[in-house]
Amino acid sequence: MVSSSRRVSRKAHFTAPSHLKRKIMSASLTKELRAEHGVRALPIRRDDEVLIVRGSSKGREGRVSQVYRKKWVIHVERVSREKSNGATVMLPVHPSNCVITKVKLDADRKKILARKVPKGDVEMKEAKA
Repeated sequence: MVSSSRRVSRKAHFTAPSHLKRKIMSASLTKELRAEHGVRALPIRRDDEVLIVRGSSKGREGRVSQVYRKKWVIHVERVSREKSNGATVMLPVHPSNCVITKVKLDADRKKILARKVPKGDVEMKEAKA
């Protein structure tokens, strides 16, 4: 059952278990990747390459070095700042503010893509190829 109550929906979102946070922490794909894979968005994972399209780090690109589900953020290589004591810290970025530019494909990710793409689309792609 799904509630339309604001407070119940917010509680469900912020207290979601890790396996549901994975799905919520998705990012959309670039137009080229969308056409190639037939999927609009994917849950983000380490080693994907992303372009930040919103926020103070807008326009910066890099590889995802960490997916921090507890804090709902990802850390991207080269998106960091220096603290006053000289230490560098990674800047947190929300996955919805990113676009995936390169997908790290392994056997599991290929299975996920195969499941997500409707059957008719796969047959059409094979016919074109």
